[in-house]
Amino acid sequence: MKSLIVFYTRTGNTKKIAELIAKSLNADLDEIIDPKKRLGIFGFLKAGYEATMKKLTEIKGIEKDPSDYKLLVLGSPIWNKRMTPALRTYITRYKEKFSKIAIFCSAGGRGEEQMLDSIAELCNKKPVAMKVFLDKDFEQNFVENKVEQFVNAIKSNF
Repeated sequence: MKSLIVFYTRTGNTKKIAELIAKSLNADLDEIIDPKKRLGIFGFLKAGYEATMKKLTEIKGIEKDPSDYKLLVLGSPIWNKRMTPALRTYITRYKEKFSKIAIFCSAGGRGEEQMLDSIAELCNKKPVAMKVFLDKDFEQNFVENKVEQFVNAIKSNF
């Protein structure tokens, strides 16, 4: 199945997960770039506010057309129990081109289910699989196992 992993990352955790998924699925990668400065305490606070208010943002870096793929895997960190403005913008702009979707998120430990459901709702599609990766998964080296579980769920439901 021709697959595309589209993700946004601020700290790099989501990118690491996306790369592992892409390797397991032999998929293409497309990183969403948000040119706003989101580092430091003020960047962090503004990012949480914009996520809470369901703001859209300028995005760059999109190179692949999602309509060329049978499966689109969307990935993003959770900000204040919500999806990032970058992912919200991507979905709003391209959702009519999505075929089947799967969703993953990276999180500190709050709001995972709410966010996964809101992504599926915005896409107006039932995901073939969803997975949450917590910060502690990186510390305890569980990420690879969870990627394998996620990829197996995608394959069995596709």
